[in-house]
Amino acid sequence: MKLEIVVVPVADVDRSKDFYKALGWREDADVATGEDFRVVQLTPPGSACSVIFGTGVTSAAPGSMQGLYLVVNDIDTARSELIDRGADVSEVFHDAGGVFHHAGTEGRVSGPAPGHQSYGSFASFSDPDGNGWLLQEVTTRLPGR
Repeated sequence: MKLEIVVVPVADVDRSKDFYKALGWREDADVATGEDFRVVQLTPPGSACSVIFGTGVTSAAPGSMQGLYLVVNDIDTARSELIDRGADVSEVFHDAGGVFHHAGTEGRVSGPAPGHQSYGSFASFSDPDGNGWLLQEVTTRLPGR
């Protein structure tokens, strides 16, 4: 099994499409079968998983998706690239307990994980509707990955 699509609930399809395309995401599809159904699919660079959003795609409230992860091998470079493309990205942070497991901003400590420990450094941003994304720096994969 492979996870290939994540549905992201949005209020304004064109605004969201413009936002994600500005981040450098590839447009895979934009299909409408009428005024009540439109689906847009975009894929982050290097990802095997895409996002879809649109009209009539989900009943979830716009902005209700939180904790969507984008794994990067260099958190500072990825953060800079997203900022250059118009995203409002947080400063890099790590978790006070050494493992990111808190909801919201609880337990966040400013700066990267000590030694840029793999899986330990994060930055966050939201799309125009408030769907929350996390960048996670992974330099060495856990066994079995």
